[in-house]
Amino acid sequence: QVQLVESGGGLVQPGGSLRLSCAASGFTFSSFTMSWYRQAPGKERELVARITSSGGNTNYADSVKGRFTISRDNAANTVYLQMNSLKPEDTAVFYCNANKHRSWGLPSYDYWGQGTQVTVSS
Repeated sequence: QVQLVESGGGLVQPGGSLRLSCAASGFTFSSFTMSWYRQAPGKERELVARITSSGGNTNYADSVKGRFTISRDNAANTVYLQMNSLKPEDTAVFYCNANKHRSWGLPSYDYWGQGTQVTVSS
């Protein structure tokens, strides 16, 4: 059974930091690209950060570059999102995503966590 379990969300003041974790099970974590998405109230879900299966490549939304860092530990089947210099506009539900492309036109494997709330407010 595939599971992605996020943790680490909460309430933080502007300028503060949080570290999100996503623990994966039920699939071969090390072969999947892992991403963090977020969805603010009334807005569409957006990609925040992505890391390739080996951890060798990362990319970020422009709005979080220089403040957020995605990393992974394939031995622990866990992906992280270190968030620094948090702003009120970072307030959202953050979701962990696992994705793996398949050949022959088959749909990708695509798994989602249940989300964790991050609130940035004074």
